[in-house]
Amino acid sequence: MHTLSRLTLTETKLFLREPAAVFFMLVFPPALLVIFGLVPSFREPNPDLGGLRMISLYTPIVIAMALALMALSALPQMFATYREKGILRRMRTTPVRPAFLLGAQLLMCTIVSVIVLVVLLAIGRLAFDVELPTQAAGYVLSYVLTVVSMLSIGLLLASLAPSARGAGAIGSVLFFPMVFFAGLWAPREVMPEVLRRISDFTPLGAGVQSLADAAAGHWPQLLHVAVMLGWTVVAGGLAARYFRWE
Repeated sequence: MHTLSRLTLTETKLFLREPAAVFFMLVFPPALLVIFGLVPSFREPNPDLGGLRMISLYTPIVIAMALALMALSALPQMFATYREKGILRRMRTTPVRPAFLLGAQLLMCTIVSVIVLVVLLAIGRLAFDVELPTQAAGYVLSYVLTVVSMLSIGLLLASLAPSARGAGAIGSVLFFPMVFFAGLWAPREVMPEVLRRISDFTPLGAGVQSLADAAAGHWPQLLHVAVMLGWTVVAGGLAARYFRWE
């Protein structure tokens, strides 16, 4: 545990030294939520959405987008860079196993994502009067499932990408359809039925709906829980099978 904590602290310091990573992971999601909240029509109840406000719909979407940035961009590129530069190979000559670095990266990503979650919920509540999640346990469950499913996909990308540049390219290709079906361009509530059904079977789409359900006081739907667990098992299993340290 001491080794893992020291590695996590080191990886966090390295992360904070990257201005671009800090901006897109920590600054961009809250800034995007503020921009949405400053649109007057987003703060008003929408009759076409049953009286819901757009800012309330976009809060879980921005939370999911922040997770996607971490899982599909930061995590795969960091590991691909370490493998490409031979850092993981050199770690084999030390008492510290490379697997500890994997654990440190995952722990660091989880901590950063939780910080962003808290900041987004605080901004939504304090600045735009977005209700806090009514079903707290269901919200935590939904968030944890979204995190593990997305990080599993990120690890799969890290295991398959030949280089850091390749990891970035693959992550970008996956990022945009993922956030599209999560509702970033059009919330799930206004999507056509066929797109909403496709969204149900994507990890971010299922995650956004589960977060929204929990925020409204309901438990996540079994379909969405099963979808996120399925992505975790499949992507995580393939990542474990094909992950290369060097």
